[in-house]
Amino acid sequence: MSASYEVRGSVAVITMNNPPVNGLGCATRVGIADGLDRAAADPAVQAVVITGGGRAFSGGADIKEFGSPKAGAEPNLLSLIKQLENSPKPVVAALHSVVMGGGLELALGCHYRVASPGAAIALPEVKIGLVPGAGGTQRLPRVLGVETALNMIVSGEPVKSEVLAGLPGQKLIDQMIDGDLLAGAIALAEAKANVRPLPLVRHLKVSHPNPDGYFQFARNTVKAMAKHFPAPAKCVDCVEQSLKAKTIEEGLAYELSVFWGLMFTPESKALRHAFFGERAASKIPDVPEDTPVRKVETVAVIGAGTMGGGITMNFLNAGIPVTMLEMKPEVLERGVATIRRNYEAQVRKGKLKADQYEKRMALLSTTLSYDDIRGADMVIEAVFEEMGVKQKVFETLDAVCKPGAILATNTSTLDVNRIAAFTQRPQDVIGTHFFSPANVMKLLEVVRGEKTAKDVLATVMQLARKIRKTAVVSGVCDGFIGNRMIEQYSRQAGFLLDEGATPQQVDKAIEKFGFAMGPFRMGDLAGNDIGWAIRKRRAVEYPDMKYSKTADLLCEMGRYGQKTQAGWYDYREGRRDAIPSPLVVEMIEQHRASLGITPRQISDEEIVQRLVFSLVNEGARILEEGIASKASDIDMVYLTGYGFPLHRGGPMCYADQVGLFNVVQAMKRFARNPHDDAAFWQPAPLLAKLAAEGKSFT
Repeated sequence: MSASYEVRGSVAVITMNNPPVNGLGCATRVGIADGLDRAAADPAVQAVVITGGGRAFSGGADIKEFGSPKAGAEPNLLSLIKQLENSPKPVVAALHSVVMGGGLELALGCHYRVASPGAAIALPEVKIGLVPGAGGTQRLPRVLGVETALNMIVSGEPVKSEVLAGLPGQKLIDQMIDGDLLAGAIALAEAKANVRPLPLVRHLKVSHPNPDGYFQFARNTVKAMAKHFPAPAKCVDCVEQSLKAKTIEEGLAYELSVFWGLMFTPESKALRHAFFGERAASKIPDVPEDTPVRKVETVAVIGAGTMGGGITMNFLNAGIPVTMLEMKPEVLERGVATIRRNYEAQVRKGKLKADQYEKRMALLSTTLSYDDIRGADMVIEAVFEEMGVKQKVFETLDAVCKPGAILATNTSTLDVNRIAAFTQRPQDVIGTHFFSPANVMKLLEVVRGEKTAKDVLATVMQLARKIRKTAVVSGVCDGFIGNRMIEQYSRQAGFLLDEGATPQQVDKAIEKFGFAMGPFRMGDLAGNDIGWAIRKRRAVEYPDMKYSKTADLLCEMGRYGQKTQAGWYDYREGRRDAIPSPLVVEMIEQHRASLGITPRQISDEEIVQRLVFSLVNEGARILEEGIASKASDIDMVYLTGYGFPLHRGGPMCYADQVGLFNVVQAMKRFARNPHDDAAFWQPAPLLAKLAAEGKSFT
């Protein structure tokens, strides 16, 4: 069992022991139920305390059991809470560290609750597209009031125990305990041993001075903030039932029906896929979780430009000293000034305290000499994306850096194996592809070279968590996972222009689908000259690869994007509003005429399918080649680095929801288009196989 039982004086103590966060799995629930039965049958026991061992009271449902019969096996959480409420002896919940989801619902079934300071308390089910399913929406308003409870349930964000304990009229926490929590809980249990009747949260009344007006306001707010997700609005409905239902049983039944209704929505499936995918990304098939890691206490960053400065901030934020190296003092000064401006903006907005800003800047040192980074545990190169430049840097690092130092390249497309070969220590070389702005974007593609040592890979994955990145491992290929796929997406966007679409039509269609930004606005933001350089390289390496010429013509006009105030769109000084450009429309029309193409009406549905399914087909090839080890890794790259809509779960998850048979049928239609690339639309063998067998990627 995952719960222990002991008697201390007249109090039975039930301790959940299911690391890491005491998930309420089947064995844990059985252990609690058995402990309650033992306490009820023992005349020497006058009261019960429930607590969690280790680092949490309870984080809620045990994710390891999601989707298995154990998840709903008796005693399920609803049954266990009923057993708590019916206990003939008072039960005290001793809350600490993490009290979330089912863990909080369990505590609300107890008669009393004590808490240590700093405990994070939340009902986060909305983050996986659900409402609480074991009474959270009915009991939390009874102890915190409607408005506080609804804010917590709709946001899913944790609130510290001391904050909740300080709210006027709250009945969630009976006592805050600064010292020994278990001793304090036992003392309260002893004091309440003979108090009858036993208090139950279900007996508390819910009230609000203007319920109709408040809930309408809440619905309007939620609709504006979460238009793609049904769960937040359903949370409002459930909390409203806590006030309007005739009995709590009626409210609980309503909550449970909503919970199960949401469980099978595509949005909840997508959110749960992302939840599990983020955790699965850190698991590498041939690198055991107990692989020893190298010490990384100091970092050097080569390059003080936009990328180098952003990378540096990640480590400063995590309390890791950084030495930033540049060749020219004026470039170094500009880089430091940019970091300062970024931090000062955070201070002005109240996101960073002034003393924290000073502490972070105190961790930063600068240099013009490689000699000053000899002792660094890890060096990250963020210089110009050209192999000759990378070669000089890595040959120098190889000569200068201490044995065992990790040498990382921030390349976004270049061959990490070639870069590693510039050194005598290829086992120490790895790709760390940060996404711009590096201090904001969550994704880190960790590129594993042929000779990258397992301990280097394990170290970088662990370090990624420390700097709060979602790290996804990629093998070596041109563009790795993300950029290799986005190239196909961009090619399709270009073909759509040739055939009759405009940049704004393509962007609007894919943004309506849920992307943060369409391909042409994205190109203007990143810089169209970057793609131009890649296409020039492709013309030499892959002369048969087909592109629309419109992007090259745009660059020949000097329209590189926002940095030149002209790209696919026009831009005004100091603003990022994308204004349709008559010059661009004229250029596209002239190019179309030169090809002899008569423009046609293209539906938004076709635009979305061609863009998204191009990602899916290339993603299937990446899986087949072993560049990505699992489909969810591809989805995490796109959810955290490329603005793919979260409510659709990533390209591979979305393809599964559409049905791979349907995806393949659409691709066959696209292959018949004379202006597209028929060879590309041949389904990847893995995709064709899964579709034929009625299977899915995930």
